[in-house]
Amino acid sequence: MVLRTAGSVLVVFLWSVTVVLGQDDWSVSYTTQSICTFKESTVELSSSYTYPSGYTVTTTFWFTKYNAEGPVSLSDDPDYKGRVTYSKNKENGHTLTITDLRESDSARYKFRFTDQTGKWRYTGEPGVALSVTGLQVKLTVGFWYNTLTCSTTCTLPDNPTYIWYKNGHKEKEDTSSSYPDSFSDVDSYSCAVKGHEDLLSPAVCVRGQNCWSVTYPHQGVCALKGSTVDISSTYDSGDATITSSHWFSSKQSSSWKDELVPEDLTTDPGYAGRVEYVGEKESGRSTLRITDLREEDSAEYKFIFNTQTSGWGYSFPGTTLTVTGLLVKVTPATVTEGQKVTLTCSTTCTLGDNPTYVWYKNGHVTTKSTSLFLNPVSSEDAGRYSCSVEGHEDLPSAEETLTVTYGPKNTSVSVSPSGEIVEGSSVTLTCSSDANPPVDKYTWYKKNVTSPRASGQSYSITNIISEDRGEYYCEAQNRKGSMNSTSLMIIVAGKPTSFVTAAVGIIVVVLVLILCLSGFMWFRKKASKSTSDTRDTSENVQGDSSPVYDNISSMAMTSTAAQTADTDNQDDVHYASVHFSGSKNQEVSLYSTVQLPQPQIQDEDVQYAAVKFSRPSAATR
Repeated sequence: MVLRTAGSVLVVFLWSVTVVLGQDDWSVSYTTQSICTFKESTVELSSSYTYPSGYTVTTTFWFTKYNAEGPVSLSDDPDYKGRVTYSKNKENGHTLTITDLRESDSARYKFRFTDQTGKWRYTGEPGVALSVTGLQVKLTVGFWYNTLTCSTTCTLPDNPTYIWYKNGHKEKEDTSSSYPDSFSDVDSYSCAVKGHEDLLSPAVCVRGQNCWSVTYPHQGVCALKGSTVDISSTYDSGDATITSSHWFSSKQSSSWKDELVPEDLTTDPGYAGRVEYVGEKESGRSTLRITDLREEDSAEYKFIFNTQTSGWGYSFPGTTLTVTGLLVKVTPATVTEGQKVTLTCSTTCTLGDNPTYVWYKNGHVTTKSTSLFLNPVSSEDAGRYSCSVEGHEDLPSAEETLTVTYGPKNTSVSVSPSGEIVEGSSVTLTCSSDANPPVDKYTWYKKNVTSPRASGQSYSITNIISEDRGEYYCEAQNRKGSMNSTSLMIIVAGKPTSFVTAAVGIIVVVLVLILCLSGFMWFRKKASKSTSDTRDTSENVQGDSSPVYDNISSMAMTSTAAQTADTDNQDDVHYASVHFSGSKNQEVSLYSTVQLPQPQIQDEDVQYAAVKFSRPSAATR
C-alpha cells in the first residue's frame, strides 16, 4: 500500500513537471491582446510561436470556432470565405489578414500549430479580441440643448480625429467625438474618423426624415475589367424641389475639392458611350451604369442634387469603384516534381458574391474552383494556365506558364550504324533523356568496369576489336538528379576477310561439282549415241548388193562425229570415214558418198561419209 501511494505521488509529480516544461517550450505570443477597428476595413493579427527542438511544425492556422473534431481554421470557415489570408516568415511568425470586416467578425482569435505526427498540438491563449465597429451619429436631447456624438461600439486607438459633415459638406475636424457647435434642426449630419473618410456614418436628420440626405448602399465596389457595373444611391431633398442632379467621379477634376461643381459624367469624353443613368428618380433612387469597364475607371463616384435654394454637397463620401483584371499567381514560383503548388486567380480587390473561378490549361477548361491545388505536381502538369470568373468566361486572365523541374527520366541508348558489328569497324552510341532543366552531363560506362569510358551525349568506338564486346550504358545528370539507362549489348563478329574467303571456297567447290556431274552425264549420253550410230552404219554397208563389193573379205571402219545442237530447227551434221580391207593381192580404192539412216526429226539431217576400199593385188576375173 505504501509503495502504491509513493508511486502515485511520483506520477503526479512527473506529470506536473511535464506540463510546466510543455508550457515553457511550446508557446504562442501575440503582438496585441485587443483590436478595435472599422466595419468594411482590413485588419492584421500577428503572432509568433516556439516549440522544442526535434519537432517539425507542419500545420498552422487561426480559428474562432470549434466543431466535433476540434478547432476550425478560418480558411475553411464559410463565414470568412474569400476574406482570409495567412502569411509566414522565417522567425516562426504568422499573420492573419481579414478584409471587408463585418460587425459579426467581432470575436476572440487564437493561433494553433501541430507537429509532424499530429500528436502535439498547441493553442495560444488567450488570443486576440477583435471588435469591429461602425460609426453612428447619436442625438442626445437635453433639458437646455441637444448633443450630437460620433459613436463607436469599442474604443478606437490613438485618440482619433473626427470629421463632421453637414448636408454632405465637410464642416469641421475635432478630437472630440461630439459636434463642437450648435446645429440646425433642418440639416443632416454625418461623421467619419480622419484617415478613414471612406467609412462614413449614415446621415442623421435632427428633424426627422424630411431633411436632406444622400446615402450609398456600398462604400466600395469591385468589378472586372471589361464588365458592366451599377453604382446606386438613395437621396432625399426634404420639402425642397430638385432642379437638377447628376453623377461625377473624383478623377474628372480636382476642382470639386475647391467647392466648384464638377461636370456631369455623361458629358465626360473619357466615358463617352459608356455611361447612362438608370432607376426611378421620382422614388428617390438613382443608379449609375458604366459599361466596358477599364482599369482607369477606378475612382470615387458621387451623386449630387440641387434645389432652387441650395444643393447636396459633394464633399460627402460616395462609392469607390475598383476595376480589376485577373492574374494567375503560382505559389511557389519555382516548383519541383513531387512538391505541391497552388495556382490562385488573383484580383486587386475582393469581388462580391464569392465567385467561382474557371481554370484553363493550354486553352482548355480543366476545373472550377477558387484555387487550383496540384499536390503532388508532376511534369505532365506543366503548361499555360489562365482563369476567368464563372459567368464572365469571355474575360479571362492572361496565361501564366507553370514550369516543373525534374531529374532525368526515360534515359535510353541508341546505336549507329545498326546491324552487325564486325572487327575493324566503328560505332557511335547516343544517350537521350527527358529532363528539366536539360541534362548537362552525360557519362558512359561499360558494365563491370568501375571507371567511366567517356563523357558527352555521344560515344564513338573506332577500329573495334573483340575485347570491345560487352554491355554499355550512360548516366544522365542535371541539378535535380541523375538516372542510368538500360544496358546495350555490343557483339563483335570476326573479320570480314575470313568470311569472304570461306564463302568463295564454298562457291568454287559447288561449281566444280556441278561441272563434273554435267560432263559425266554428257559423255555418258554421247557414248550411248555413238554406239548406236556405229551399229546402224555397219548394217547398212553389209546389206548392200552391189557387185563391186563381192570379193571384200574383211572390213574395218572408223567413225568420228561431231554434233552441234542449237534449236529444234537446226540441222545435225555428221562426218564419217570408213576403211575396208580385202585380200593382199587385190587393192581397190573407191570413194563413195554414203547416206546413213537419220533420226526422225522435224528438219532433214545431212550426213557425209568418206569410204575407202582396198582390194587384192591380183584381181580375179
